Amino acid sequence: MATCKLQGTIVSSQLINKKVPKERVSDVVTRDKFKVKVPQLTTTYTPLPILPLIEKTKEIIVETESTNSAGKFGRFGGKFVPETLVICMNQLEAEFKNALRDQVFQEELATALRDYVGRETPLYHAQRLSEYYKNKNGGIGPDIYLKREDLNHTGSHKMNNALAQAMIAKRIGLKSVVTATGSGQHGLATASACAKLGLECTVFMASKDMDRQSSNVRLMKLLGGKVEAVNGSFKDASSDAFRCWIGDLENSYHLTGSAVGPHPCPTMVREFQSVIGKETRKQALEKWDGKPDVVVACVGTGSNALGMFHEFIYDTDVRLVGVEAAGLGLESGRHSSTLAKGEVGVYHGAISYLLQDDDGQIIQPHSIAAGMEYPGVGPELSFLKESGRVEICVATDDEALDAYERLCKLEGIYPSLEATHAFAILDKLIPSLPKDKSKVVVNCSGRGDKDAPIVFNRRVPA
Repeated sequence: MATCKLQGTIVSSQLINKKVPKERVSDVVTRDKFKVKVPQLTTTYTPLPILPLIEKTKEIIVETESTNSAGKFGRFGGKFVPETLVICMNQLEAEFKNALRDQVFQEELATALRDYVGRETPLYHAQRLSEYYKNKNGGIGPDIYLKREDLNHTGSHKMNNALAQAMIAKRIGLKSVVTATGSGQHGLATASACAKLGLECTVFMASKDMDRQSSNVRLMKLLGGKVEAVNGSFKDASSDAFRCWIGDLENSYHLTGSAVGPHPCPTMVREFQSVIGKETRKQALEKWDGKPDVVVACVGTGSNALGMFHEFIYDTDVRLVGVEAAGLGLESGRHSSTLAKGEVGVYHGAISYLLQDDDGQIIQPHSIAAGMEYPGVGPELSFLKESGRVEICVATDDEALDAYERLCKLEGIYPSLEATHAFAILDKLIPSLPKDKSKVVVNCSGRGDKDAPIVFNRRVPA
């Protein structure tokens, strides 16, 4: 039998990159079911429809806790790992649930998020950006707000999850943390959290990402982290991090920063990132006594998008828009638009949408933003896309660069190239909004000083 590698362990090739027959979402949800009305959202990607989508609805089946005991979101997710790792994943799930119920842990985390990370982050009214789009649309347009995750310690949303999981690692007595990073923001957040808590830290990172995000690499090392170069891309770094963890299960903790992988990893990441949406709801109520009409986030693997979307899943009057990286264009084959162009299969321990060829082999993704170069996406976002609750759009490299410059010049804010994909879709999104005064919230998930050399090379002359 042919074999291939799943996160560092040899398993049957029947479980890897295998296309899964499509089935109705309602057929596989088995517990805590109830029906809700959600918008009938578009399944096309650009341009967006002109009519407000909230006028159309359909019924879908969703679960009250969004996942069941098998770690499935509809037909997505699961725990496709060797038997020896099932025990470890079960133990991790138990520790995660215990931490959620532990009032002392929750108070310590809340204090650290406030005093160390700098939460809550502002919900910033981008007045000049709002006026820019109003001027383009006959004086009518939404008020645009930015959820300023770029103001977190280390410069992105990644610290929310990295700190919480590092605290769990210390709580269960482990001394060493291993992880993988693409843009370097998760690696930087993990190295910082480990330095704070006195834990050893090893970060696996693709050589090409180390080159284009060199400032983050130097900071990780300054923080005491060990950075291991890997040939290939973020997916290869992820595999090597898992392989390293498997070699020392008794002493090390695998700290995933993306909402992908076997259960309970996607749920843990989403839970610790959900503070983004919770704060957004509270701040919107304070600022305009209501909710956002639309929330927008970039989609790489899904951590920042789920952090924003999860709070509003059942608010069917709130439109959820995820923006993937179209790279050089969807027809070029050089993109990272997994939900827009991928197919369902098994990869890195879970069922989700993947970029794969006719034989089920992974296709190399591309994006100008290192943090969006992954051939898969989280199982929860796969479910939300297929059910119609989240609308998926795409933005190219050039559109992301345009948005980077626009936000710099209009608001004095330089976002990460990952986040600029969310801003890039505003040109197509805003004409689709109702003519009354809408409120649009964009998750500014990271700051862009790490990407300045790329922007300078592509757009700004010396």
